[in-house]
Amino acid sequence: MTDDALIRCGWAQVRPGPDFELYRNYHDQEWGRPVRGGQALFERMSLEAFQSGLSWLIILRKRENFRRAFSAFDIDEVARYTDADVQRLLADEGIVRNRAKIEATIANARAAAELGSPQELSELLWSFAPPVRPRFAELSEIPSASVESKAMARELKRRGFRFVGPTTAYALMQATGMVDDHIRDCWVAPTTR
Repeated sequence: MTDDALIRCGWAQVRPGPDFELYRNYHDQEWGRPVRGGQALFERMSLEAFQSGLSWLIILRKRENFRRAFSAFDIDEVARYTDADVQRLLADEGIVRNRAKIEATIANARAAAELGSPQELSELLWSFAPPVRPRFAELSEIPSASVESKAMARELKRRGFRFVGPTTAYALMQATGMVDDHIRDCWVAPTTR
């Protein structure tokens, strides 16, 4: 429970501080809510890849910088990035400056563009959403990957996507409402997919 007496998922139980509202608002208003648009899903996929090995809070703090640096995650625009853009991004102190993740984001934009339209990316990703299941009682019950996230990762890799393994794919599924991993007692109401 927090200062507003609402029960939240354990990871969102942050102490008051400079990032308190940022993290709490992400949990309360975004995480686990269905996201359908291809561009929005491309952004989330990219941010989940950048988060790999880091705290999600780091990514949240830098999210607006990522949007600015990556042309608001416009798939076609990012797909046209060149080596000069990679160098520009590596010099941008406002984002996570990891060459492999930057190059993967560009490769993923190209793979997404190959699908034909942003909606096709949405349909591809959502095709792996599992059936709705009851919420878990404890955070410790929530898996880090699933049969569906493993299948998603395999298919994305086959299509040329990078840096989206089963764990990152599952985190994407959680963040975009493909699975509802809010704990049972969390105040956030289940959403309809």
